Amino acid sequence: MSTRRSRTRQSTTSRISDDQINDLVSKLQQLLPEIRNRRSDKVSASKVLQETCNYIRSLHREVDDLSERLSELLENTDSTQASIIRSLLSQ
Repeated sequence: MSTRRSRTRQSTTSRISDDQINDLVSKLQQLLPEIRNRRSDKVSASKVLQETCNYIRSLHREVDDLSERLSELLENTDSTQASIIRSLLSQ
């Protein structure tokens, strides 16, 4: 069997259906506060994907900010308190 045929056969068996894509987009939509709180249920898939990217970026920024604030907090506390905080975070 040629490589071209095997690629075609593989891509058709592993291809995701339109219904599956719509279901996944709908699930993403429910996870996004920006879209979930809107009154209108009609949001394009591209808008959901765009908002998903924006939301993930904002979560990354928030994690970075919180990590920085935690580092500053640990630097400004005594070693006993810092050890307690570190042990609580590692659980």
